[in-house]
Amino acid sequence: MKGTVVISCLLSLLLLQATAEEEKVEDFISALRDRSHIDETLRLATEDKSGDYAVAIENLRKIYHSSIKPMEQAYKYNELRQHEISDGEITSKPMVLFLGPWSVGKSSMINYLLGMQDSPYQLYTGAEPTTSEFTVITHGEKIRSVEGIVMAADSSRSFSPLEKFGQNFLEKLVGIEMPHKMLERVTFVDTPGIIENRKQQERGYPFNDVCQWFIDRADLIFVVFDPTKLDVGLELEMLFRQLKGRESQIRIILNKADNLATQDLMRVYGALFWSLAPLINVTEPPRVYVSSFWPYDYAADTSRDLFKREEISLLEDLNQVIENRMENKVAFIRQHGIRVRIHGLLVDRYVQTFKEKMSYFSDPELVFKEIVDDPDKFYIFKSILAKTNISKFDLPNRDAYRDFFGVNPVTNFKPLTTQCSYMGGCLLDKIEKAITNELPTLLSSINSGKQPGLTSCEATGCGEKPKNRYRKN
Repeated sequence: MKGTVVISCLLSLLLLQATAEEEKVEDFISALRDRSHIDETLRLATEDKSGDYAVAIENLRKIYHSSIKPMEQAYKYNELRQHEISDGEITSKPMVLFLGPWSVGKSSMINYLLGMQDSPYQLYTGAEPTTSEFTVITHGEKIRSVEGIVMAADSSRSFSPLEKFGQNFLEKLVGIEMPHKMLERVTFVDTPGIIENRKQQERGYPFNDVCQWFIDRADLIFVVFDPTKLDVGLELEMLFRQLKGRESQIRIILNKADNLATQDLMRVYGALFWSLAPLINVTEPPRVYVSSFWPYDYAADTSRDLFKREEISLLEDLNQVIENRMENKVAFIRQHGIRVRIHGLLVDRYVQTFKEKMSYFSDPELVFKEIVDDPDKFYIFKSILAKTNISKFDLPNRDAYRDFFGVNPVTNFKPLTTQCSYMGGCLLDKIEKAITNELPTLLSSINSGKQPGLTSCEATGCGEKPKNRYRKN
């Protein structure tokens, strides 16, 4: 009889415990925020049109390899700018980079956007500095993690140039592949948080140089803050220097805004502007998005309607990058081509000036030192501006060429007039044609919604022999 009573009591306790657990689960599920607006704003239910751009991507790759890369290699442009474009970068998806101090919610924001919370592959979050790696989240057929050494060794990816930062960095690089509609259109990169009291050398790799590599390739840059970390130190100041020239791609986010009352939020908003004003050298103040980007519901008695509108506005910016990915890619390659062309013209001018000033009794080193130390005396840069379609604002720093020729002797380069072949044509003609004709034509065909046609010899059969305008008749 007593045994029956004991068993009955135990069963009642187990039933109560199970009921309590179910209530906790229901409370947890009800606390999760509705994510339907993310799919709607980014139009994830619609079919991705990436297949329509396959021909355009192939044309873009051919134009780069046939018209831009030959001059890039002939005049060693990569040693000036340290930016080598690979096929993986041309075909890659838009990249969204997350930067900011530690524990401001960068990883939580990615978990929220991808719905990864409480999954085995969610990014680890916490109140302490948690992210010590650069984490690249890309699309894959199945969920798996990829070591940094593998990512750098795979030439089909766009991350092979990262090998130059050393093995210590590759150990801090990790990739996550997963099947996700959003990742079919965009790639996310999570970065270690900025810790102002830590020296860069303590990381074991050049942190600022790695950040610069990702900044140069990012289509959209989210700089995240929270109300408790608004102070600007040396490392954050250095980061904003690296972002100079990328102001149109920067989106500043004040995260965890539902932790504050409305009056306190206004004060924090003003304090953030005050901290960032000396770092962002633009006439128009940057847009700051105020919300709380994580999976759980907003705190009670907060401006949830405002936060929701701010979140949708940020998602619309992300959607614009996704929708315009092909146009941005063509514009990027064209901008790169313009820089390569200017570099080739400058090196050619240095070579010509050196040959003009050389005599039988001249010391080559002294002659060229005089030229490279004072290029304005020999009208190096002014002569380039006399050419069409070159802006003075696109000219590189004069001091950069002192370092460039310190590594690459001027005698290693040939004048542009000799850089022609009977079958291949002239380097200058080809890159000018790509900048003024082929790339704009490709861009207009994308904007008009037409199937981009072939712009190379495949369209015409190359029936006309290339003309060498430098050959005397």
